[in-house]
Amino acid sequence: MTSGAKAPIIGESLRHPSARFACSGQAKNRSHALPVPLQGKMCGAAGGLLSTPTTQPVAGSDWEIHSHQDQELIKGLGLTSATMLVMGSMIGSGIFIVSAEIAREVDSPALLIGAWAVAGFMTIVAALSYGELAAMMPRAGGQYVYLREALGPLWGFLYGWTLFLVIQTGTIAAVGVAFGKFLGVFFPAVSSSHWILHLWKVPPIPLGPMVLGNMDVGINTQNLVAMLLVIFLSVVNIFGLKTGALIQNVFTTAKVSALLGLALFGLALGRNAQALSANFMGNFWHNAGLSAQHAVQVGVGGPVVMVGTLTILAVAQVGSLFSADAWNNVTFTAGEVKNPSRNLPLSLALGTGVVIVLYIACNFIYLMALPLDGTAGAATILGRGIKYAAEDRVGTAVMTQMFGALGGLLMAAAILISSFGCNNGLIFSGARVYYAMAKDGLFFRSVAKLHPTYKTPAVSLMVQMVWACLLCISGSYGQLLDYIIFAVLVFYVLTIVGLFVLRRTRPNAERPYKAIGYPVLPAIYIVMALFIDVVLLRYKPQFTWPGLIVVLLGIPVYYAWSRRSLRGNPTESA
Repeated sequence: MTSGAKAPIIGESLRHPSARFACSGQAKNRSHALPVPLQGKMCGAAGGLLSTPTTQPVAGSDWEIHSHQDQELIKGLGLTSATMLVMGSMIGSGIFIVSAEIAREVDSPALLIGAWAVAGFMTIVAALSYGELAAMMPRAGGQYVYLREALGPLWGFLYGWTLFLVIQTGTIAAVGVAFGKFLGVFFPAVSSSHWILHLWKVPPIPLGPMVLGNMDVGINTQNLVAMLLVIFLSVVNIFGLKTGALIQNVFTTAKVSALLGLALFGLALGRNAQALSANFMGNFWHNAGLSAQHAVQVGVGGPVVMVGTLTILAVAQVGSLFSADAWNNVTFTAGEVKNPSRNLPLSLALGTGVVIVLYIACNFIYLMALPLDGTAGAATILGRGIKYAAEDRVGTAVMTQMFGALGGLLMAAAILISSFGCNNGLIFSGARVYYAMAKDGLFFRSVAKLHPTYKTPAVSLMVQMVWACLLCISGSYGQLLDYIIFAVLVFYVLTIVGLFVLRRTRPNAERPYKAIGYPVLPAIYIVMALFIDVVLLRYKPQFTWPGLIVVLLGIPVYYAWSRRSLRGNPTESA
């Protein structure tokens, strides 16, 4: 989600010359004025289940610490694994679903492609910008570290707070439930209507332009499958970096192959004369001019207003940008990447580039196989079109159009593979952020403990697992994800602003890679992202204000936590 050195970082990690290992239970104050109580009671001992990392230098500035890799972590991710993590975290079920909503919003074949092209351009520019930060600061925590070093610890904490509370764990819950939903295609007993323990039906709560609540709390067979998946992957990722990376590589290869297969089979077998006539043959640019007007509803149940083409493209980014998100997760694992000065920037560029090309290709296939327009109550797949595909499952509709009932089963299997691999990447990487925060004294101290044998952030994985499972039970993860896209974009903007800040404040810092197109491309990204955020604030307040409130609630928590750290009494347990 996620953000001048004394010695160059080339190849494998270099230990800072001032680094020492101590068991004194104290660490010197950093330049950002937050003491970091890292050395624990189990320092230097293998006793007990977990050990507290003791690799914090007792001398050296905050920058010197954060511009070097974490020495206690195993460096086991090469270029292939890092690239697979980028792609695997990006590809979930969104590419198969959100095009229906985008089509309803833009009402134009060209603008459907345009919405994905805008998301693709912004994603790749952001990834190229993050490459510079990642090579400068190859530290566990990634974007959290970049925000902390560029803008101050408050901003790093707010990102980590939002990531833990909603962004990462909410996505893990949602992807897990998607896995359960599509497993139900093969095993009908797995369903959201098959309750094991129904606790409460939360009524709808209208609040200005939003509707909160309206969800079922409890355990059904669908979210039970989701929780079992989250538990399984969380436990597996304790048993070594290579184990998690192997799972990621296998499943990412499978789902990239599935997307490529959809594109190739669609090109060879999916072309439909009715769809080609409706979407191309002079109709491709329908309603796509800059002067065209598009209808958009303000909030939930609000008035319908007419907006221009640029504005409707910004509104449509809720779907396309979110489906292309999580590419930054590889930066969370930077402390475990081999040759980070080369492999982090390269994996970001390769991973985002490949996925965006596949996403745009799949949307062209959708337009070749199904008419954009349709009728919600139509009896046939062609009659419903892209806009009104059953349950918005455009990918399933295209595969069924090509292969009949078998196509629906193939797509369900592809989404199962995609969801499994996506969740592994999210679980694997997210835990590294809370681990980094705990090392900085900004999260539960025990979360900084590594498994004594496998050197993985075991406690962090378990804490993340518990909260994600609670979100599955609460039924609120869907709303949380809708509400947080605005905040995600704000943190991307702040991180790229941090790139400019560090160019000014750290002009002599070692930069193994410099952002391509700087300062023009990063500046264009900031302008585009701010425009999208302003549009969402105006026309989709139900997606913006709640996310902003979640972020702002972190401010008093930060000050409470930092005061506790200053007193030398961090919370001992998770």
